[in-house]
Amino acid sequence: MPRLTAQAIITALAGYFCQPYHSWEKGGVENFNGLVRQYFPKGTNFLDEGEASLALIETELNQRPRKTLHFLSPNNLQHRIAA
Repeated sequence: MPRLTAQAIITALAGYFCQPYHSWEKGGVENFNGLVRQYFPKGTNFLDEGEASLALIETELNQRPRKTLHFLSPNNLQHRIAA
């Protein structure tokens, strides 16, 4: 069962923590980290980044097709589910 952080409880957002030595749980997380690293080097303080630039990168990442989504983007998949 996933553990919840205090922030997740306060904001009502669920979080998921991979179990130690369960590498099969980490593939999606590591892949997404790699996508983010294309824009920001490791160690970047996101508080120093402008909100507009973060929103632009968020939009770009959500419009990028993903193999795990049968080459749909997260935005396209969300629109299909909502329709």
